[in-house]
Amino acid sequence: MTLPDFRYHPDPIRSGSIVASSESCRCCGQSRGYFYDAPVYTEAALEGGLCPWCIADGSAHRQFAATFVDSEAFGDGTPEAAVEEIMQRTPGYSAWQSEHWPACCGDATAFLMPAGIKEVREHFPEWEGSVLGYIVYGMGISGGAATRLLGSLDRNAGPTVYLFRCLSCEEPHFHIDQP
Repeated sequence: MTLPDFRYHPDPIRSGSIVASSESCRCCGQSRGYFYDAPVYTEAALEGGLCPWCIADGSAHRQFAATFVDSEAFGDGTPEAAVEEIMQRTPGYSAWQSEHWPACCGDATAFLMPAGIKEVREHFPEWEGSVLGYIVYGMGISGGAATRLLGSLDRNAGPTVYLFRCLSCEEPHFHIDQP
């Protein structure tokens, strides 16, 4: 089966938010081969998980009042329509701390993946200098501490860099948190 398209999370398998599974969806009851494997914010007792299709069409949100990204993840200026689409109909991502979802060019950015320095160098080598720039200018860490943080980035153990891309200008955006 082809996964639904998620404008703000274009490859949820690569990011680890959607995984292969034979389990049945708690919302539609179908086993479609994939399962959502990241945070769900709801007061309902969800025993079992959700399929990407029920997230994409808003069924999971309507049935369980489920959201997939914390409302505090968005900065000022993020359009309300984008916030609603991401919270209610887009797979979120697992982070060590609260999610952060940057905006650029009047819209929310697309989440690409959590990464360590290995993944940055493998998939986005042209972004390594930008990640270092984010550490220095965005986080206020400089000198040897900045290069040590860059070198210690680890997708699985933290600190982890979360990679985003603007949907308009394609500029990279980052967020780093630590376990």
